[in-house]
Amino acid sequence: MTPSFFDPKHAASWSYRPDPAVLATEAAIWRTRHKIKPAAADEHRVHLLLIDVQKDFCLPEGALYVAGRSGTGAVDDSRRIAEFIYGNLGAITDITTTLDTHLAYQIFFPSFWIDQAGAPLTPFRTITAAQIAAGEVRPNPAMAKWLCNGNYTWLCKQVLFYCQELERAGKYQLFLWPPHCLLGSDGHALAGVIHEARLFHAYARTSQSHVEVKGGNPLTENYSVLRPEVLTRFDGNALAQRNTQFVHTLLAADKVYIAGQAASHCVKSTIDDLLTEIAAQDPALAKKVYLLTDCMSSVVAPGSDFTKDAEAALQRFADAGMNLVATKEAIQ
Repeated sequence: MTPSFFDPKHAASWSYRPDPAVLATEAAIWRTRHKIKPAAADEHRVHLLLIDVQKDFCLPEGALYVAGRSGTGAVDDSRRIAEFIYGNLGAITDITTTLDTHLAYQIFFPSFWIDQAGAPLTPFRTITAAQIAAGEVRPNPAMAKWLCNGNYTWLCKQVLFYCQELERAGKYQLFLWPPHCLLGSDGHALAGVIHEARLFHAYARTSQSHVEVKGGNPLTENYSVLRPEVLTRFDGNALAQRNTQFVHTLLAADKVYIAGQAASHCVKSTIDDLLTEIAAQDPALAKKVYLLTDCMSSVVAPGSDFTKDAEAALQRFADAGMNLVATKEAIQ
């Protein structure tokens, strides 16, 4: 059952903006009509984690639209996520949306790098530690003044160490993406149909509209909301920190449902890190995690199809005890 204002076509609309005041009024009516209790009264607490459901990922006009192999992947996912929220409004205690948040110059953007001739690089390519060591690519020296107090030697050592650490961990090599989710841009905002559903839930259930911001460190990727890809610098000092408080928040719930974009990257990395935390505490906790497989798609970019990576990860998560479910399965 969905509210009368919900229009599935809004899942494909870049310009759609829900009116929070209208949603608050509609939620009050819905709460009374359907006897919806405040979230604080829930004895069985369910946390829905929506990863990076932002315009740049979720809509065809976005800078990094997650089309999947179908071509309509993230649009269909957003519609199903909204329908899942409305259909399980009384069962979902908390909703947290993550916000991938970037600036113009970050290590995974072409603007950060130049080639041997000083020419800028292009997106959708990999950078390896061997290429840096050979001088084939290097960080843009014009950044050094404001990024590391003008110490360009330090910066070169750091990016080489960073790529070596990525390759040692075996999860990813450094991949250059087109600029996306830039802070202040339209693409950074949540997809309208998702924003509408989360606000309606917040107003109907007197539950805060939680947000976790990630991705602002210029010297590391941050696919996962739970930790950046690399935590240390080459000199042994800290580069970034784990999001331990949010780990505790998730594992305090009785059930955690996870959806969002992209299945091959930020969703996969977040679940990987959550599974690592679970393994360290109690492997049985994996049973409380539910992955909405019809609400996530993989990156399919020019020359790069990451679908198989996502499929393999989902199987690995299931083998560890997590639940692979679809939105048609109501929360029990």
